[in-house]
Amino acid sequence: MNKFSRLFVAKLILLVCLGFLGAGLASMSNAAESGSFSNPALEARLIAAENGVGPNATSLSAGLHLELGEGWKTYWRSPGEVGIPPSIDWAGSENVAEVELLWPAPERFTAFGIENFGYHDEVVFPLRIALSDPGAPVRLNANVTLLTCSTVCVPQEFTLTLSLPRASGIDADAAALISAYAEKVPDEGAESGIRVQSAHLDPDMTALTLAARSEQPFAGPDVFPELGAGTAFGKPDIRLGEGGRLLWARLPVLSAAAHLPDLRITVTDGDRAVSLFTELTDEAAKPPFALDRVLPGVAELAWIAVIAFLGGFILNVMPCVLPVLSIKLSSAMKSRDQGVGRIRKGFAVSALGVLAFMWSLAALTIAARGLGMTVGWGLQFQNPVFLAVMFLVLAVFSANLFGAFEIELPSSMQTRLARAGGGKGYGGDFATGAFAAILATPCSAPFLGTAVAFALAGRALDIAVIFTALGIGLALPYLIVAAFPAAISRLPKPGRWMLWLKILLGLALAGTAGWLFWVLIGVGGMASALAVLAASAILVALLSAKRLAAGPRLSGAAVMSALAIFLAGFLSAAGTPNAKPATDWAAFDRREIPKLVSRGEVVFVDVTADWCLTCKANKALVLDREPVLTALRAPDVTAMQADWTRPDESISRYLETFDRYGIPFNAVYGPGAPEGIVLPELLSSEMVLSALEKAAARAVASGD
Repeated sequence: MNKFSRLFVAKLILLVCLGFLGAGLASMSNAAESGSFSNPALEARLIAAENGVGPNATSLSAGLHLELGEGWKTYWRSPGEVGIPPSIDWAGSENVAEVELLWPAPERFTAFGIENFGYHDEVVFPLRIALSDPGAPVRLNANVTLLTCSTVCVPQEFTLTLSLPRASGIDADAAALISAYAEKVPDEGAESGIRVQSAHLDPDMTALTLAARSEQPFAGPDVFPELGAGTAFGKPDIRLGEGGRLLWARLPVLSAAAHLPDLRITVTDGDRAVSLFTELTDEAAKPPFALDRVLPGVAELAWIAVIAFLGGFILNVMPCVLPVLSIKLSSAMKSRDQGVGRIRKGFAVSALGVLAFMWSLAALTIAARGLGMTVGWGLQFQNPVFLAVMFLVLAVFSANLFGAFEIELPSSMQTRLARAGGGKGYGGDFATGAFAAILATPCSAPFLGTAVAFALAGRALDIAVIFTALGIGLALPYLIVAAFPAAISRLPKPGRWMLWLKILLGLALAGTAGWLFWVLIGVGGMASALAVLAASAILVALLSAKRLAAGPRLSGAAVMSALAIFLAGFLSAAGTPNAKPATDWAAFDRREIPKLVSRGEVVFVDVTADWCLTCKANKALVLDREPVLTALRAPDVTAMQADWTRPDESISRYLETFDRYGIPFNAVYGPGAPEGIVLPELLSSEMVLSALEKAAARAVASGD
């Protein structure tokens, strides 16, 4: 509160005292207040501390008094991620030079998973009114616009008028009410004893970290930063130190405006509040202590590991793992004429390849989290370089199955491998398992989302255990054959059918390569994808040129591989936005969800990506088919599509609010489910229709 506002409060206190001293005077008989505007959400009126304009008076003390219905709220000057702050147009007023509106300290409330700031039950916005003609009568004409919200949001527009004649006298009740809320207006640190020590906004605009100190220990503080319209912050992580006199807070940045004004920070603590403009510092303040999450018990960790095991096993039959099955069959056919010991070892090594990839993924996840990076299941498919490597490998493998060339190790290396491992090919077995695990990551099977979310939100130990269980589930077919190698003997005897099988396997891998090429177009752009395709074609042609000596052939292949990988990254258009959703879908905007729900609509959110085959299966088998298609096209239903093909921080943060780190992800919002109904990874028509009906339930009830 500035010096001028402190004088305003002092004047109000004096008016209250004078009012009570003169409680028996006739001038007190008529309270100075306007007529009221009233509906179930709100009752509003103008009140004035003075019953009239005294001789030579240059200002008046008034207030906009709002009494909100049960469950209703309205907004502060900075409403949060969504909302509209109250505004007053004084056009039509008489003898009014200027009106200063003061903002009492707000409270935080959450709706639809979004943080908002404002007031509930009752609030008075103190008004200091400067007069054009001292001592002359005043007519206040307040054209008020504000938003009230409960399970729905209702815009309110109304006009309040208050006429004050030449008179003396004080309305003690109104003066006391205005004074009480004027005391809640944040000061500049002198009265509250609170000062902001530092504020740091990281270069990527992902988090604001601040530190504040207080002369007396904080009891229940909260923090409300303001950085211009369009910038919204999530719920703060607040930690106290130094006997409660140090406040450290970190707030995630949910959205940022294109041009950032000066940072203003409001800190509240019970009856105390401070609001200060603050310069940004170069370094973030260190927290007073590390926040340890509640550690899961052994039983909980074991149960999640079982879920991860089931999720990994189910990945073997998901559509996105078709190439994995072909690789398994190819490996089995190569091993059938060898001894039981060789078969057992080969499949055991393939299982080790699966586990090795999962362990590598766990190690990278732990390291990335330590560096503060976003991690998630299948996110490597957002990287054009990774996609280029995968496309090259599949192109070479499929060309090999079609008989274009044979991949053989030098005879000297084969001899060494045979001596070391009792037979050649263990390196290939290991690569088969690892490659199978890599191709499985764009999928999200039932149980997998729960297990991966638990791992990514937990300790390093949790990540290691969950990814190991996941790998064992995915490697189970290999382990079964390793345990019962005689099962290979049940396969048909070699014959002409093997040639057809080889062609089918080649087609399966070629189809997967085609899918990766399509994903690469979406992630890296057409130029990047065509460059990788051309380099891969030259690579296959070089390997197929049997007249060339092995040295030049392999050297040329290595050069083309490196060129393809380089061009994939160099020509990538990953900085451009994701593709627009289909015409039947609205673009994802988290801030629109509460607005639509407040109007009684239902919102269906689909987070998808070109590289997520499970997402495509859900869309083809459920979302794009009747009766779900008609339900999503209903007038009171908005279908939102969030395209995560390329990295998108807003989508990542949205998923994190549900402790989800992979896709597919679907949620349904409505008057009956304002916080959202999260659906399983694999959809069915019945569950989608049931969720839509449940989300709309309250809207139906209210319309009866």
